[in-house]
Amino acid sequence: MTQKDKELQKLSFEKAMEQLEKIVDDLESGELSLENSIEAFEKGIELSKICRKKLEAAENRVKKLIEKSSGDFDLELFEEGEGENND
Repeated sequence: MTQKDKELQKLSFEKAMEQLEKIVDDLESGELSLENSIEAFEKGIELSKICRKKLEAAENRVKKLIEKSSGDFDLELFEEGEGENND
């Protein structure tokens, strides 16, 4: 993993989305060179993967319900780092 990749992984979901939105705006403007467009697209793909992983981790935290024998559901708290997908 490169230093850039490590820095991207540390971004919060909100910051990653902000950067992704900026990339989309830049690409849609049509003002980037072909090379810059490709680089921006590659970064956008990485940011979208990071956002997806963070959303999945959040969803798993919310979904972690344990069904009781009565059929009721009870929320079980996650341990730190549990539910995170580190590919």
